[in-house]
Amino acid sequence: MGAGLSRVPAGVRDWAIAVGVAAALLVTGLSGQHSATNLELLGYALLVAGGLALAVRRRAPVPVLAVTGLCAVGYQATGFDVPAVAYLFAVYAAVRAGHRILTIAASVTMLAALPLAALASGLHDTGEAFAQARGALELAWLIAAGAAGEALRQAERRADEAERTREETARRRADEERLHIARELHDSLTHQISVIKVQAEVAVHLARRRGEEVPETLLAIQQAGREATRELRATLEALRDDDTAPPRGLDHVPELVERARTIGLDATLTIEGPRHDVPAAVDRTAYRIVQESLTNIARHAGAATASVRIDCRPDALAIRIDDDGKATPDTAPVPGVGLLGMRERVTALGGRLRAEPRCEGGFTVQAELPVEQTS
Repeated sequence: MGAGLSRVPAGVRDWAIAVGVAAALLVTGLSGQHSATNLELLGYALLVAGGLALAVRRRAPVPVLAVTGLCAVGYQATGFDVPAVAYLFAVYAAVRAGHRILTIAASVTMLAALPLAALASGLHDTGEAFAQARGALELAWLIAAGAAGEALRQAERRADEAERTREETARRRADEERLHIARELHDSLTHQISVIKVQAEVAVHLARRRGEEVPETLLAIQQAGREATRELRATLEALRDDDTAPPRGLDHVPELVERARTIGLDATLTIEGPRHDVPAAVDRTAYRIVQESLTNIARHAGAATASVRIDCRPDALAIRIDDDGKATPDTAPVPGVGLLGMRERVTALGGRLRAEPRCEGGFTVQAELPVEQTS
């Protein structure tokens, strides 16, 4: 049954409680004995209004506290000896929302105002007026409502704190694991790859110095050593890229384009629109998309030119990287780790990514990152 109630929208539950309380107050008012005055209709209206006000107690706990209190004082003054049930609900909601001091002040005011309202209803005996006020708002029930609201508030606060702590612990463990992997890769592979690279370059240098023809296999080993060194360095940089490392973002994209030019790729960069402050996660993701795209172009595309276009819009950051490589619409791209990583980053930010061959040949990577909803 609890699971069934949890599936009911909160607004529907609030209205159901409000209507139920209003109906209970109205029935109590109709069946009870009260002073015969010309204000009966006003009293009935206040009974109903006090109950229905509870429908918005989540969104506006303080105004609801004031409205239910005034309604309770009002229908007591018109001669209706009806318990201030709606006010107790309002006390619970206000304390749960964290308005403890204000709720205490309002409740003290209510305890003082109800006897005066009972006297105004036509009672001439002060003791009877205080007895009626005490019956309308029992101190024990008032304290119980406030205590229940405070207990639930503390429970919710502890749950939020536990969730936040759990997320921080998971993030810290992930960072530690990432750094551990980086250290293992560095210790186990960097030295060996460096030895292969150096030995191959020395062999090539000596062969050319002696005027001998350099074997193709030796040149392939030399090139593979250079590529492996670059890939390992990029992998280590990515693994160590956490909040403690210097952030890389849009300001560093020109460096990526310039680096692509140094290896023979005719790369251009176009940035349109005024630069706005973007969330750090969007800034880093934009850099990684350009970095991974240019790296893939240099390694696999067989392209001569590449263009990077960044469009700074008020609500989004649009990135497009095109090349004139050998990809065609007839050849489906094989998704690699780099492309998968880009898609995961973009999806995590609520954006969209499209990576596919172009109709005119070559490959395109297009990403759109929202800059308003992301924090």
